[in-house]
Amino acid sequence: MAASLPLSSLRELQTLAQQAGAAVELHSLGQVQAQGHTLPLWGLTLGNADPACPAVAYVGGVHGLERIGTEVVLSYLRNLVARLPWDVSLQHQLSRLRLVFVPVVNPGGLLRGTRANPRGVDLMRNAPVEAKAPAPVLLAGHRLSPVLPWYRGPAGAPMEAESQALCDFIARELFGRPLAIAVDCHSGFGLRDRLWFPYAHTALPIDHLPELHALVQLFDQSLRHHPYVVEPQSRQYRTHGDLWDHLTLQVRREHPEQIFLALTLEMGSWLWVKKNPRQFFSRQGMFNPLIAHRQQRVLRRHHLLLDFLARAALGAPHWLPDGPARDAHAAQALDRWYRLPIP
Repeated sequence: MAASLPLSSLRELQTLAQQAGAAVELHSLGQVQAQGHTLPLWGLTLGNADPACPAVAYVGGVHGLERIGTEVVLSYLRNLVARLPWDVSLQHQLSRLRLVFVPVVNPGGLLRGTRANPRGVDLMRNAPVEAKAPAPVLLAGHRLSPVLPWYRGPAGAPMEAESQALCDFIARELFGRPLAIAVDCHSGFGLRDRLWFPYAHTALPIDHLPELHALVQLFDQSLRHHPYVVEPQSRQYRTHGDLWDHLTLQVRREHPEQIFLALTLEMGSWLWVKKNPRQFFSRQGMFNPLIAHRQQRVLRRHHLLLDFLARAALGAPHWLPDGPARDAHAAQALDRWYRLPIP
């Protein structure tokens, strides 16, 4: 059934799992219906499953219209699978690290070319988290109608199958470890590539802000000319129902000792429109690079970030702050992200 699906990304995920053989495991997380197709929800894991090992999750396709997020995650996975047979350093890395992939969270939306899932629900507004005022009308998430964008779903209803499957898989694979990092790949916000971190529902900082700052400082030092603006999402706008806020709060309740750092990569799709103004008249072009060489450049551009996160997770004992150093990172993070006016 899966081989006949019109979604090349799902076919490729299955092919990569087959190519890697015993080195990876393809997990069935459920299925959804869209346009007469039964579409699988798949996750893929490789590396050491021991919960004492750190883990990194790579997620894409939460919004079906933003297919570039799926392509970035698949491109990185493709690179790893190609290197598995011969790259001794990668083999050593995976002996002490768990990598988790969910490249297509919303296959129905990807098939239909919509931001929402086939039920009209925006999965990134679907978790049981309420935004603190002020939150923008509609954009923050609403319960008026699935005809309108940013629909959260009915009040009191369970999370959508796709949202729940992702959260359950992340909890199963990442929770309870000493350190876990997640990066969720999106597009469509401005002229800059941004790395957002929780919270989206409140301007309060996360508990592990010092560790997040230490990771970002390490990134700044290691990739001095990187293109990313790093900030809490609340500096731009607040939203209801953010999945990564929900997971961060869940870790806080269930595993308060764990360091869980969730990042959202927002690729600046307005830059692609600026370089090719005709994309403005294309629904896909507003969120994805349409010219082949530009898409290839985007895929290459983010490999360094995704690879850095895996290396940083493995090397965490060498950079995670403790004692006075943690206090210093906390103060620096507050100055950098919470005591300055929104630009």
